[in-house]
Amino acid sequence: MLKYIICFLLILSTSLSWGQEEERQRKLEEQKERLQQEIRAQEKLLQSQKTKEKSVVKVVIQQTAKINLQQKLINTTAKQAKVLGNSMYINQVNVNKLNKDLKILKEDYSKMIVKSYKSRSEQSKAMFLLSSENFLQAYKRAQYMKQYSSFRKLQGEEIKIKTIELERFNNKLLGQKQEKVKLIAESEKEKQVLEKDKQEQQRLLFSIKKDKGKIIADIRKKQKESKAIERQIERLIRESIAAANKKAGNTTNTTTFVLTPEAKELANDFKTNRGRLPWPVEKGLLTKKFGRQPHPLEPSIMIESSGIEISSERGAKARSVFAGEVSDVQQAANGTATIVLRHGDYITTYSNIGKVFVRKGDKVSTKQVLGEVFFNTFTNKAILKFLIYQNITKLNPQSWIMNM
Repeated sequence: MLKYIICFLLILSTSLSWGQEEERQRKLEEQKERLQQEIRAQEKLLQSQKTKEKSVVKVVIQQTAKINLQQKLINTTAKQAKVLGNSMYINQVNVNKLNKDLKILKEDYSKMIVKSYKSRSEQSKAMFLLSSENFLQAYKRAQYMKQYSSFRKLQGEEIKIKTIELERFNNKLLGQKQEKVKLIAESEKEKQVLEKDKQEQQRLLFSIKKDKGKIIADIRKKQKESKAIERQIERLIRESIAAANKKAGNTTNTTTFVLTPEAKELANDFKTNRGRLPWPVEKGLLTKKFGRQPHPLEPSIMIESSGIEISSERGAKARSVFAGEVSDVQQAANGTATIVLRHGDYITTYSNIGKVFVRKGDKVSTKQVLGEVFFNTFTNKAILKFLIYQNITKLNPQSWIMNM
Protein backbone atom coordinates (compact mmCIF):
# COMPACT_ATOMS: atom_id res chain seq x y z
CA MET A 1 0.00 0.00 0.00
CA LEU A 2 2.88 2.37 0.88
CA LYS A 3 4.30 1.86 -2.59
CA TYR A 4 1.06 3.04 -4.21
CA ILE A 5 0.81 6.07 -1.93
CA ILE A 6 4.38 7.06 -2.90
CA CYS A 7 3.50 6.54 -6.57
CA PHE A 8 0.41 8.76 -6.18
CA LEU A 9 2.42 11.49 -4.42
CA LEU A 10 5.06 11.37 -7.19
CA ILE A 11 2.40 11.83 -9.88
CA LEU A 12 0.78 14.65 -7.86
CA SER A 13 4.09 16.51 -7.34
CA THR A 14 4.93 16.10 -11.02
CA SER A 15 1.54 17.54 -12.01
CA LEU A 16 2.08 20.54 -9.70
CA SER A 17 5.56 21.07 -11.16
CA TRP A 18 4.11 20.98 -14.68
CA GLY A 19 1.47 23.52 -13.65
CA GLN A 20 4.09 25.93 -12.29
CA GLU A 21 6.31 25.63 -15.36
CA GLU A 22 3.35 26.05 -17.71
CA GLU A 23 2.23 29.17 -15.79
CA ARG A 24 5.72 30.68 -16.11
CA GLN A 25 5.75 29.86 -19.82
CA ARG A 26 2.30 31.43 -20.24
CA LYS A 27 3.39 34.66 -18.55
CA LEU A 28 6.56 34.84 -20.66
CA GLU A 29 4.51 34.20 -23.81
CA GLU A 30 2.16 37.07 -22.85
CA GLN A 31 5.14 39.36 -22.22
CA LYS A 32 6.63 38.31 -25.54
CA GLU A 33 3.37 39.05 -27.37
CA ARG A 34 3.21 42.52 -25.79
CA LEU A 35 6.78 43.25 -26.87
CA GLN A 36 6.07 42.05 -30.41
CA GLN A 37 3.01 44.32 -30.57
CA GLU A 38 5.09 47.26 -29.34
CA ILE A 39 7.79 46.53 -31.91
CA ARG A 40 5.19 46.40 -34.70
CA ALA A 41 3.75 49.70 -33.52
CA GLN A 42 7.25 51.18 -33.25
CA GLU A 43 8.05 50.00 -36.77
CA LYS A 44 4.87 51.68 -38.04
CA LEU A 45 5.82 54.95 -36.36
CA LEU A 46 9.38 54.64 -37.62
CA GLN A 47 8.32 54.11 -41.24
CA SER A 48 5.95 57.08 -41.17
CA GLN A 49 8.71 59.13 -39.54
CA LYS A 50 11.18 58.22 -42.28
CA THR A 51 8.64 59.21 -44.92
CA LYS A 52 7.86 62.62 -43.45
CA GLU A 53 10.98 63.64 -41.53
CA LYS A 54 13.78 65.35 -43.42
CA SER A 55 16.03 65.49 -40.35
CA VAL A 56 17.28 62.13 -39.12
CA VAL A 57 17.38 63.22 -35.46
CA LYS A 58 13.92 62.00 -34.54
CA VAL A 59 14.36 58.90 -36.70
CA VAL A 60 17.40 57.91 -34.62
CA ILE A 61 15.45 58.43 -31.38
CA GLN A 62 12.64 56.24 -32.74
CA GLN A 63 15.20 53.66 -33.89
CA THR A 64 16.72 53.59 -30.39
CA ALA A 65 13.33 52.86 -28.84
CA LYS A 66 12.79 50.00 -31.30
CA ILE A 67 16.26 48.55 -30.60
CA ASN A 68 15.55 48.58 -26.85
CA LEU A 69 12.28 46.73 -27.42
CA GLN A 70 14.03 44.16 -29.61
CA GLN A 71 16.64 43.56 -26.92
CA LYS A 72 13.84 42.98 -24.38
CA LEU A 73 12.21 40.53 -26.80
CA ILE A 74 15.48 38.60 -27.17
CA ASN A 75 15.89 38.50 -23.36
CA THR A 76 12.29 37.26 -22.96
CA THR A 77 12.87 34.52 -25.55
CA ALA A 78 16.05 33.50 -23.70
CA LYS A 79 14.07 33.28 -20.43
CA GLN A 80 11.48 31.10 -22.19
CA ALA A 81 14.22 28.77 -23.43
CA LYS A 82 15.70 28.57 -19.91
CA VAL A 83 12.33 27.77 -18.28
CA LEU A 84 11.69 25.20 -21.00
CA GLY A 85 15.14 23.68 -20.44
CA ASN A 86 14.45 23.32 -16.71
CA SER A 87 11.10 21.68 -17.44
CA MET A 88 12.72 19.34 -19.96
CA TYR A 89 15.34 18.30 -17.39
CA ILE A 90 12.61 17.50 -14.82
CA ASN A 91 10.65 15.52 -17.39
CA GLN A 92 13.77 13.61 -18.50
CA VAL A 93 14.48 12.67 -14.85
CA ASN A 94 10.91 11.40 -14.55
CA VAL A 95 11.23 9.42 -17.80
CA ASN A 96 14.44 7.79 -16.55
CA LYS A 97 12.81 6.92 -13.20
CA LEU A 98 9.69 5.51 -14.86
CA ASN A 99 11.79 3.38 -17.21
CA LYS A 100 13.71 2.01 -14.22
CA ASP A 101 10.52 1.35 -12.22
CA LEU A 102 8.87 -0.35 -15.17
CA LYS A 103 11.88 -2.59 -15.70
CA ILE A 104 11.78 -3.72 -12.03
CA LEU A 105 8.00 -4.17 -12.07
CA LYS A 106 8.07 -6.22 -15.27
CA GLU A 107 10.86 -8.43 -13.93
CA ASP A 108 8.95 -9.02 -10.66
CA TYR A 109 5.73 -9.63 -12.53
CA SER A 110 7.44 -12.11 -14.86
CA LYS A 111 8.86 -14.04 -11.91
CA MET A 112 5.45 -14.09 -10.26
CA ILE A 113 3.80 -15.45 -13.41
CA VAL A 114 6.43 -18.19 -13.72
CA LYS A 115 6.04 -19.09 -10.04
CA SER A 116 2.27 -19.15 -10.40
CA TYR A 117 2.51 -21.39 -13.45
CA LYS A 118 4.83 -23.85 -11.68
CA SER A 119 2.52 -23.87 -8.69
CA ARG A 120 -0.45 -24.66 -10.90
CA SER A 121 1.44 -27.52 -12.63
CA GLU A 122 2.51 -29.20 -9.37
CA GLN A 123 -0.86 -29.23 -7.71
CA SER A 124 -4.27 -27.75 -8.21
CA LYS A 125 -5.82 -25.15 -5.93
CA ALA A 126 -8.30 -27.77 -4.73
CA MET A 127 -5.55 -30.20 -3.73
CA PHE A 128 -3.70 -27.35 -2.01
CA LEU A 129 -6.78 -26.63 0.10
CA LEU A 130 -7.78 -30.32 0.68
CA SER A 131 -4.33 -31.21 1.94
CA SER A 132 -4.81 -28.84 4.90
CA GLU A 133 -4.57 -30.42 8.35
CA ASN A 134 -7.54 -28.54 9.71
CA PHE A 135 -10.19 -25.93 8.84
CA LEU A 136 -8.12 -22.99 10.09
CA GLN A 137 -5.19 -23.95 7.89
CA ALA A 138 -7.49 -24.36 4.92
CA TYR A 139 -8.96 -20.90 5.57
CA LYS A 140 -5.50 -19.33 5.78
CA ARG A 141 -4.46 -21.04 2.53
CA ALA A 142 -7.60 -19.74 0.81
CA GLN A 143 -6.85 -16.21 2.06
CA TYR A 144 -3.23 -16.50 0.88
CA MET A 145 -4.32 -17.53 -2.64
CA LYS A 146 -6.81 -14.66 -2.72
CA GLN A 147 -4.20 -12.10 -1.61
CA TYR A 148 -1.62 -13.51 -4.02
CA SER A 149 -4.08 -13.18 -6.90
CA SER A 150 -5.03 -9.63 -5.86
CA PHE A 151 -1.38 -8.58 -5.56
CA ARG A 152 -0.62 -9.97 -9.02
CA LYS A 153 -3.60 -8.01 -10.38
CA LEU A 154 -2.41 -4.83 -8.64
CA GLN A 155 1.07 -5.24 -10.11
CA GLY A 156 -0.44 -5.58 -13.56
CA GLU A 157 -2.46 -2.39 -12.99
CA GLU A 158 0.64 -0.52 -11.76
CA ILE A 159 2.52 -1.54 -14.91
CA LYS A 160 -0.35 -0.15 -17.01
CA ILE A 161 -0.42 3.14 -15.05
CA LYS A 162 3.32 3.65 -15.28
CA THR A 163 3.32 2.77 -19.00
CA ILE A 164 0.64 5.43 -19.65
CA GLU A 165 2.55 7.93 -17.48
CA LEU A 166 5.77 7.17 -19.36
CA GLU A 167 4.05 7.72 -22.69
CA ARG A 168 2.68 11.06 -21.42
CA PHE A 169 6.13 12.20 -20.28
CA ASN A 170 7.70 11.16 -23.57
CA ASN A 171 5.07 13.08 -25.57
CA LYS A 172 5.57 16.11 -23.34
CA LEU A 173 9.33 15.91 -23.76
CA LEU A 174 9.04 15.59 -27.54
CA GLY A 175 6.79 18.69 -27.68
CA GLN A 176 9.22 20.63 -25.49
CA LYS A 177 12.17 19.70 -27.68
CA GLN A 178 10.30 20.95 -30.75
CA GLU A 179 9.34 24.16 -28.90
CA LYS A 180 12.96 24.75 -27.89
CA VAL A 181 14.14 24.36 -31.49
CA LYS A 182 11.49 26.92 -32.48
CA LEU A 183 12.59 29.35 -29.72
CA ILE A 184 16.24 29.09 -30.75
CA ALA A 185 15.29 29.81 -34.38
CA GLU A 186 13.18 32.82 -33.29
CA SER A 187 16.02 34.14 -31.14
CA GLU A 188 18.49 33.91 -34.03
CA LYS A 189 16.07 35.76 -36.30
CA GLU A 190 15.50 38.46 -33.65
CA LYS A 191 19.27 38.88 -33.23
CA GLN A 192 19.72 39.33 -36.98
CA VAL A 193 17.00 42.03 -37.09
CA LEU A 194 18.57 43.73 -34.05
CA GLU A 195 22.00 43.74 -35.67
CA LYS A 196 20.57 45.19 -38.89
CA ASP A 197 18.80 47.98 -36.96
CA LYS A 198 21.97 48.76 -35.00
CA GLN A 199 23.92 49.10 -38.24
CA GLU A 200 21.27 51.43 -39.65
CA GLN A 201 21.33 53.47 -36.47
CA GLN A 202 25.13 53.79 -36.67
CA ARG A 203 24.80 54.98 -40.26
CA LEU A 204 22.24 57.59 -39.21
CA LEU A 205 24.36 58.72 -36.27
CA PHE A 206 27.36 59.13 -38.54
CA SER A 207 25.29 61.24 -40.93
CA ILE A 208 24.34 63.75 -38.20
CA LYS A 209 27.76 64.20 -36.61
CA LYS A 210 28.31 67.38 -38.60
CA ASP A 211 25.12 68.82 -37.04
CA LYS A 212 26.11 67.92 -33.48
CA GLY A 213 26.20 71.53 -32.26
CA LYS A 214 22.76 72.24 -33.66
CA ILE A 215 21.37 69.02 -32.17
CA ILE A 216 22.75 69.80 -28.71
CA ALA A 217 21.24 73.28 -28.87
CA ASP A 218 17.88 71.78 -29.90
CA ILE A 219 18.02 69.27 -27.03
CA ARG A 220 18.70 72.01 -24.51
CA LYS A 221 15.90 74.13 -25.94
CA LYS A 222 13.40 71.27 -25.59
CA GLN A 223 14.63 70.57 -22.07
CA LYS A 224 14.03 74.23 -21.20
CA GLU A 225 10.50 74.04 -22.65
CA SER A 226 9.81 70.83 -20.74
CA LYS A 227 11.00 72.37 -17.47
CA ALA A 228 8.74 75.38 -18.05
CA ILE A 229 5.73 73.05 -18.46
CA GLU A 230 6.67 71.14 -15.30
CA ARG A 231 7.00 74.38 -13.30
CA GLN A 232 3.57 75.38 -14.57
CA ILE A 233 2.12 72.03 -13.47
CA GLU A 234 3.70 72.36 -10.02
CA ARG A 235 2.26 75.87 -9.71
CA LEU A 236 -1.18 74.50 -10.63
CA ILE A 237 -0.86 71.77 -8.00
CA ARG A 238 0.15 74.24 -5.29
CA GLU A 239 -2.79 76.47 -6.23
CA SER A 240 -5.10 73.44 -6.15
CA ILE A 241 -3.83 72.46 -2.68
CA ALA A 242 -4.22 76.02 -1.40
CA ALA A 243 -7.75 76.35 -2.80
CA ALA A 244 -8.87 72.94 -1.45
CA ASN A 245 -7.40 73.62 1.99
CA LYS A 246 -8.91 77.10 2.12
CA LYS A 247 -12.29 75.55 1.41
CA ALA A 248 -11.66 73.17 4.34
CA GLY A 249 -10.76 76.11 6.61
CA ASN A 250 -6.94 75.77 6.43
CA THR A 251 -5.26 78.83 4.86
CA THR A 252 -1.62 78.14 5.80
CA ASN A 253 -0.88 74.74 4.24
CA THR A 254 0.00 74.97 0.51
CA THR A 255 2.06 71.77 0.12
CA THR A 256 -0.21 69.01 1.49
CA PHE A 257 -3.90 68.36 0.92
CA VAL A 258 -6.06 68.38 4.06
CA LEU A 259 -8.20 65.35 3.31
CA THR A 260 -11.85 64.76 4.09
CA PRO A 261 -12.78 61.15 4.99
CA GLU A 262 -14.07 60.71 1.41
CA ALA A 263 -10.86 62.08 -0.13
CA LYS A 264 -8.75 59.91 2.20
CA GLU A 265 -10.63 56.80 1.06
CA LEU A 266 -10.09 57.77 -2.60
CA ALA A 267 -6.36 58.29 -1.97
CA ASN A 268 -6.12 54.89 -0.26
CA ASP A 269 -7.89 53.25 -3.22
CA PHE A 270 -5.45 54.95 -5.60
CA LYS A 271 -2.48 53.75 -3.53
CA THR A 272 -3.85 50.19 -3.40
CA ASN A 273 -3.91 50.10 -7.20
CA ARG A 274 -0.21 50.83 -7.57
CA GLY A 275 1.15 48.77 -10.48
CA ARG A 276 -2.38 48.09 -11.75
CA LEU A 277 -3.47 51.46 -13.15
CA PRO A 278 -4.45 51.42 -16.84
CA TRP A 279 -2.38 53.23 -19.47
CA PRO A 280 -3.38 56.89 -19.98
CA VAL A 281 -3.83 56.09 -23.70
CA GLU A 282 -5.38 52.93 -25.14
CA LYS A 283 -2.42 52.22 -27.45
CA GLY A 284 1.08 53.63 -27.28
CA LEU A 285 4.78 53.18 -26.70
CA LEU A 286 6.86 54.41 -23.79
CA THR A 287 9.37 56.74 -25.49
CA LYS A 288 10.72 58.66 -22.47
CA LYS A 289 11.18 57.24 -18.99
CA PHE A 290 11.02 58.89 -15.59
CA GLY A 291 14.08 60.39 -13.92
CA ARG A 292 17.61 61.36 -14.88
CA GLN A 293 18.90 59.69 -18.04
CA PRO A 294 21.30 60.26 -20.95
CA HIS A 295 19.75 61.69 -24.10
CA PRO A 296 19.38 58.90 -26.72
CA LEU A 297 21.20 60.99 -29.34
CA GLU A 298 23.81 62.70 -27.19
CA PRO A 299 24.73 60.58 -24.12
CA SER A 300 26.98 63.38 -22.83
CA ILE A 301 23.82 65.40 -22.11
CA MET A 302 21.79 64.23 -19.14
CA ILE A 303 18.06 64.98 -19.24
CA GLU A 304 15.67 65.03 -16.30
CA SER A 305 12.11 63.83 -16.77
CA SER A 306 9.48 64.39 -14.06
CA GLY A 307 7.11 61.97 -15.80
CA ILE A 308 6.92 59.80 -18.87
CA GLU A 309 6.15 60.31 -22.55
CA ILE A 310 4.00 57.89 -24.54
CA SER A 311 3.98 58.03 -28.34
CA SER A 312 0.72 57.11 -30.03
CA GLU A 313 -1.11 57.56 -33.33
CA ARG A 314 -3.32 60.23 -34.83
CA GLY A 315 -6.60 60.56 -32.94
CA ALA A 316 -5.21 59.00 -29.74
CA LYS A 317 -7.39 59.76 -26.71
CA ALA A 318 -6.02 60.62 -23.27
CA ARG A 319 -7.97 58.81 -20.55
CA SER A 320 -8.08 58.97 -16.79
CA VAL A 321 -6.07 56.27 -15.04
CA PHE A 322 -8.31 56.47 -11.97
CA ALA A 323 -11.54 58.02 -10.74
CA GLY A 324 -11.21 61.60 -9.54
CA GLU A 325 -12.03 65.24 -10.18
CA VAL A 326 -10.73 67.68 -12.80
CA SER A 327 -8.71 70.08 -10.69
CA ASP A 328 -7.64 72.35 -13.57
CA VAL A 329 -7.33 72.68 -17.35
CA GLN A 330 -4.45 74.93 -18.39
CA GLN A 331 -3.65 76.17 -21.89
CA ALA A 332 0.02 76.31 -22.95
CA ALA A 333 1.62 78.93 -25.19
CA ASN A 334 1.75 76.49 -28.13
CA GLY A 335 -2.03 75.97 -28.02
CA THR A 336 -2.02 72.58 -26.31
CA ALA A 337 -3.52 71.96 -22.87
CA THR A 338 -2.64 70.24 -19.61
CA ILE A 339 -5.42 68.47 -17.69
CA VAL A 340 -4.90 68.05 -13.94
CA LEU A 341 -6.89 65.39 -12.05
CA ARG A 342 -7.07 65.00 -8.29
CA HIS A 343 -7.47 61.61 -6.56
CA GLY A 344 -7.45 62.46 -2.84
CA ASP A 345 -3.88 63.68 -2.25
CA TYR A 346 -2.66 62.10 -5.51
CA ILE A 347 -2.49 64.12 -8.73
CA THR A 348 -2.24 62.89 -12.33
CA THR A 349 -1.50 65.29 -15.20
CA TYR A 350 -2.01 64.83 -18.94
CA SER A 351 -0.09 67.29 -21.15
CA ASN A 352 0.06 67.98 -24.91
CA ILE A 353 -3.72 67.69 -25.29
CA GLY A 354 -5.05 69.08 -28.59
CA LYS A 355 -8.77 68.81 -27.84
CA VAL A 356 -10.17 68.93 -24.29
CA PHE A 357 -13.41 67.07 -23.49
CA VAL A 358 -13.69 67.92 -19.76
CA ARG A 359 -13.65 71.06 -17.65
CA LYS A 360 -12.64 72.10 -14.15
CA GLY A 361 -14.83 70.53 -11.46
CA ASP A 362 -15.96 67.53 -13.55
CA LYS A 363 -16.04 64.13 -11.82
CA VAL A 364 -14.35 61.48 -13.97
CA SER A 365 -14.23 57.69 -13.84
CA THR A 366 -11.40 55.26 -14.59
CA LYS A 367 -10.61 55.13 -18.34
CA GLN A 368 -12.92 58.08 -19.08
CA VAL A 369 -11.71 60.01 -22.14
CA LEU A 370 -10.35 63.42 -21.16
CA GLY A 371 -9.28 64.72 -24.54
CA GLU A 372 -7.45 64.03 -27.78
CA VAL A 373 -3.65 64.04 -27.80
CA PHE A 374 -2.16 66.71 -30.07
CA PHE A 375 -0.89 65.22 -33.35
CA ASN A 376 2.28 66.83 -34.69
CA THR A 377 2.19 66.69 -38.49
CA PHE A 378 5.92 67.45 -38.67
CA THR A 379 7.01 64.54 -36.45
CA ASN A 380 3.95 62.46 -37.39
CA LYS A 381 3.40 61.53 -33.73
CA ALA A 382 0.95 62.14 -30.91
CA ILE A 383 2.94 62.30 -27.66
CA LEU A 384 1.21 62.33 -24.28
CA LYS A 385 3.21 63.63 -21.32
CA PHE A 386 1.98 61.96 -18.16
CA LEU A 387 2.97 62.73 -14.55
CA ILE A 388 1.92 61.50 -11.10
CA TYR A 389 2.33 63.44 -7.85
CA GLN A 390 1.45 62.84 -4.24
CA ASN A 391 0.85 66.38 -3.02
CA ILE A 392 3.92 68.13 -4.54
CA THR A 393 6.17 65.04 -4.62
CA LYS A 394 6.88 63.58 -8.07
CA LEU A 395 6.31 59.81 -8.40
CA ASN A 396 7.55 57.39 -11.06
CA PRO A 397 4.54 56.54 -13.27
CA GLN A 398 6.29 53.37 -14.48
CA SER A 399 5.81 51.79 -11.06
CA TRP A 400 2.10 52.67 -11.04
CA ILE A 401 0.95 51.78 -14.57
CA MET A 402 0.22 48.15 -15.44
CA ASN A 403 2.86 46.31 -17.54
CA MET A 404 5.08 49.36 -17.97
